[in-house]
Amino acid sequence: MAKEINLPKLGQTMEEGTVVNCLVKVGDEVKKGDVIFEIETDKATLEMESPTNGFVKCILAEMNQTLPVGAALMVIGDKDERVPQGFIDALTGGATPATGVAPTPAAPAQAAAAEPEPGKPAGKIMVSPRARKLAEDLGVNLATVKGSGPAGKITEVDIRNAAEAKSAKAPVAKPAPAAQPVRPAVTTPMAQARLGSTVQMNRLQRITAERMLRSKQEIPCFYLTVRVDMTDLVAARTKLNETGDVKIAFNDFILKAVATGLEKFPLMTGQLAGNAIKLADAIHIGLAISVSDGLVAPLVKDVNKKGVRQIARDSQALIERARADKLDLSDLEGGCITVSNLGAFGIESFIPIVVPGQCSILGIGRITDTCVPDNGNILVRKLMNMTLSVDHKVANGAYAAQFLDLAKKTLENPKGIDD
Repeated sequence: MAKEINLPKLGQTMEEGTVVNCLVKVGDEVKKGDVIFEIETDKATLEMESPTNGFVKCILAEMNQTLPVGAALMVIGDKDERVPQGFIDALTGGATPATGVAPTPAAPAQAAAAEPEPGKPAGKIMVSPRARKLAEDLGVNLATVKGSGPAGKITEVDIRNAAEAKSAKAPVAKPAPAAQPVRPAVTTPMAQARLGSTVQMNRLQRITAERMLRSKQEIPCFYLTVRVDMTDLVAARTKLNETGDVKIAFNDFILKAVATGLEKFPLMTGQLAGNAIKLADAIHIGLAISVSDGLVAPLVKDVNKKGVRQIARDSQALIERARADKLDLSDLEGGCITVSNLGAFGIESFIPIVVPGQCSILGIGRITDTCVPDNGNILVRKLMNMTLSVDHKVANGAYAAQFLDLAKKTLENPKGIDD
């Protein structure tokens, strides 16, 4: 019996998803648990599994189509089952589905009609998420690319070669008359941005923009800045990195200090829930990471329960997964605060924007050699600015100041940080 397959809720905050890949075609047999779609949410690209066994009768969703949770994506039925057109019309509102109804052996004419349009392949396209995003940036149609990877998988090299070939075949545009200058109407990939061009935004950048706008509109923030004397911690880190199997970064010490502060001032993990404040179940801290197509802030889990070396291992693994586009939903949901460090770019201080769903975010500047007075003498100390943005709906200034002061003192006394 024909059954519709709907877009499931793949995360707590998911309201819609974009179909970025269909891994089956009309007529294919699928089993419960088989991956049938790749769905991009506001947090990550996730695999959607079939909830049942059967044969694909009709694919209703188009590639790059954004649909609400619960929308019909596909129809699955028995092998030789004919799906009534009325059933399809009820799901699509009379619109033509992406691939039409699956043909039966007795209907060869229908089989020809069900062939996908050029540029809209119904079959499986083996391509990595990074290659898919590169294709989107460079305007390459995946249906025209032959993959050189295992099992014909399309790689980033294939996409770049296709883009170069497309550019080489493109006719040379004739110059417009001087009296009527014409500016190009097409957008430019960010990596190729030039003055006067229009830079296209990928989905991650669009989502980031929407979330930051929402933050500014809905979260009334105040800001606190302190200077931390990192001199002793710099020496302690150097000594610790002389031994052990993992290199400890300054961020790892900062994450640990933040977790120490959150344990003593748990209101900083809260979110407004009606007339109450719901505190986080665990101390999962977001770490802002720059990736090729934007910014992500996956979570280092249970930071308060780990020593600095284990935090270093976990954060390094997280950074590697983020830059390989291998994060999943569990890496992104459930954070209570985020740490964003721009010190490596020479930034001394900045005011970060709170991530919606969290109470605060901590902005870290670079460590600088600074002259400070000491009983009539001048000492050179290594100082670092930390700026805390806080949702005033959840915490007040005095409470947040105590939290920030404890984090500062924890960093200034590295002997108190468990390694």
